[in-house]
Amino acid sequence: MSETHSNPLDDPNANPFEVAADAAADIARLTGVEKHDIALTLGSGWGKAADIIGETTATIPATEVTGFSKPALEGHVGTLRSIRTPDGKNVLVIGARTHYYEGHGVRRVVHSVRTAAATGAKIMVLTNGAGGVRETWTPGQPVLISDHINLTADSPLEGATFIDLTDLYSPRLRDIARSVDPSLDEGVYTQFRGPHYETPAEVQMAKHIGGHIVGMSTALEAIAAREAGMEILGFSLITNLAAGIQKTPLSHAEVIEAGREAEPVISALLARVVEAL
Repeated sequence: MSETHSNPLDDPNANPFEVAADAAADIARLTGVEKHDIALTLGSGWGKAADIIGETTATIPATEVTGFSKPALEGHVGTLRSIRTPDGKNVLVIGARTHYYEGHGVRRVVHSVRTAAATGAKIMVLTNGAGGVRETWTPGQPVLISDHINLTADSPLEGATFIDLTDLYSPRLRDIARSVDPSLDEGVYTQFRGPHYETPAEVQMAKHIGGHIVGMSTALEAIAAREAGMEILGFSLITNLAAGIQKTPLSHAEVIEAGREAEPVISALLARVVEAL
């Protein structure tokens, strides 16, 4: 869909699940793959995983798919890829994430997840680059997401839609990931609204309410994935220690550089985990 046209999700009367179904039909038509089994959203630092998961059968610009738009953030490639793993699974790789801080509304933030579910995917793997609150973590370290705290004051659920989030980040999938790499640590992801980085006081608040990771994505997408009936696995790449934990100022360039340096290792890890799913 061209950027010169209004996004159908901007229409408050639109049914977001119908828009997702249209997007899934676009993906099936453009890739030639009727059904996907697993979906991956690749955040900062995770992009190279798409090159080693399996054979790419199709790559399409996200803007050609209903409801998608060009990523606003460096580190996201702006494409959707269909990949066939060595054991025959079809993986949809989403390199076009809409962040909450872009101001397009929650429907557009979670559209990629709802589309993935509409393509048939039963597992949603969400990845991001984020700040670490634990002082024992180091930049470039991947960690599993065990739970989240949503500080956006928003939700992708509309109306009287009550969804249980008790085991949102699947214990089964986390166990599989740890079987691939037993050294994987895990923590609670805290989604702030952004786009400004957190203050040291806000990081301490997150720590005191149970957060170990701070970032600006993932939580809203995970809720939408659960609503769609998907099983969820979350990874954060610790690109820096959070404000006040590290004593130097934060910068987006630092996030990108940490992602580039860690990319070969974490991409290989993610590819091995996907193979094991």
